Amino acid sequence: IYIAMEVEISVPSEASNWWEEERYTDGSKWKFLEHKGPVFAPPYEPLPSNVKFYYDGKHMKLSPGAEEVATFFAKMLDHEYTTKDIFRKNFFKDWRKVGENKSLVNTFACQISQTSIQSRVIKIKAENERLLQEYGFCIMDNHKERIANFRIEPPGLFRGRGDHPKMGMLKRRIRPQDIIINCSKDSEHPKPPPGTKWKEVRHDNKVTWLVSWTENIQGSIKYIMLNPSSRIKGEKDWQKYETARRLKKCVDRIRNQYREDWKSKEMRIRQRAVALYFIDKLALRAGNEKEEGETADTVGCCSLRVEHIKLYPENDGQEYVVEFDFLGKDSIRYYNKVPVEKRVFKNLQLFMENKEPDDDLFDRLNTSVLNKHLQELMDGLTAKVFRTYNASITLQQQLKELTSAKILSYNRANRAVAILCNHQRAPPKTFEKSMQNLQTKIDAKRGQLSDAKRDLKSAKADAKIRRDEKSKKTVETKKKAVQRIEEQLMKLEVQATDREENKQIALGTSKLNYLDPRISVAWCKKWGIPVEKIYNKTQREKFAWAIDMAEDDYEF
Repeated sequence: IYIAMEVEISVPSEASNWWEEERYTDGSKWKFLEHKGPVFAPPYEPLPSNVKFYYDGKHMKLSPGAEEVATFFAKMLDHEYTTKDIFRKNFFKDWRKVGENKSLVNTFACQISQTSIQSRVIKIKAENERLLQEYGFCIMDNHKERIANFRIEPPGLFRGRGDHPKMGMLKRRIRPQDIIINCSKDSEHPKPPPGTKWKEVRHDNKVTWLVSWTENIQGSIKYIMLNPSSRIKGEKDWQKYETARRLKKCVDRIRNQYREDWKSKEMRIRQRAVALYFIDKLALRAGNEKEEGETADTVGCCSLRVEHIKLYPENDGQEYVVEFDFLGKDSIRYYNKVPVEKRVFKNLQLFMENKEPDDDLFDRLNTSVLNKHLQELMDGLTAKVFRTYNASITLQQQLKELTSAKILSYNRANRAVAILCNHQRAPPKTFEKSMQNLQTKIDAKRGQLSDAKRDLKSAKADAKIRRDEKSKKTVETKKKAVQRIEEQLMKLEVQATDREENKQIALGTSKLNYLDPRISVAWCKKWGIPVEKIYNKTQREKFAWAIDMAEDDYEF
């Protein structure tokens, strides 16, 4: 029996309208920071004795560690990941290293019952609320701020995006000795679980993370950060879009300069100029250097190889065309066939001369050189600023070409940005079924409309004969019924068009990360559209500063 008890806790006020407060100018992110640290994944709970594991048709007793890893696979049996050879190969390779089963598991011959091995995490609302109240908030500069992800991710099998070469590998359990805590010296420091120690406690107020650790698959650093609605996150967003707006003022100068540089006598300058053209025109990422041991064959603009592009010379007056085909961030394929200016095309031919397919296209360029050049062009300029600028300016230009279906227009404008930034997704598994259901509704609504129009025609004919007030009122009522059903039908048809066009495009990524929210808020205010139609509750909290600040005449 659970008895709810209300306990009054004295805490500083939650931040409100932080954009109206004075900001630090010395590089500090905060002066005081106190929090409780992370919530670790619960320990593994062994399977009951009546649940058996079979290998090659025979019952086999697994060690607790090996049993836990087996359940990771079992929970994913209905997912397409487990059908992929690389996933299964990586899983079995890592599974052999766990426990005492190294010599037994050589092929995919084991039988795991998905129905008998179910997730044990029972989400009890009261317990979740208790953890949220204890660990889900921090005190930063006398404001109570929400923490975004205070739970450490449990162990499991790495999935990755696209065709990641490490999918199926074992993500190990994170323990207190892996954790670096960041808080202020004068705060009450988070306490590690009994009998354990943190890896380190530091007091760095030039960064915004509270907790960090290094994951074992790719060796990347993970962080516990504040919620997107916090002052820290909001200020960072605001500054990002203001930097992109500064680029708007000098982008013509920069474009003129890199066009001139296409004719430079120095190969390194030509390569830098062509790479910058692609970053600007195609919103390509610069392409960071890979971490040691990272095997995913992903590239960005600076690390493109000769094999990643094909050239199609001018033919019968057609444009010069470059075909791109490579794996970008998160192993997402980038494929694009684009017309380019003649001098860019000729330069690419020059860059590819006497090179093998696996040679670097831009062999005189790397991200460090490019980033240094970008800083010289404009303070704070990076390849990502170009993505943000081009994404936001594309949205604003697209929204100016409105149709009567305004939400559809907005999503189409958003989609143009998502395509520019190569934000893809797999069509939802339920897509076909949901479209069939929607089409059934459309067909039924069309039937209603036909009936309503027939009733209206009949009422008009009757009114001509009777010529009384009652008949006139009947005609008006029937007219309104037809108009109402026509509007309902239009909404359903717009919804169907929207779903079809969006089935393989991830609109959320650009909306949350590359589009200045003030453009969307101003558009809503201009056309009298509720902001709720564009941003959900979480997104409205994240962009509260933009909703408060933007007027209907805002220009990016």
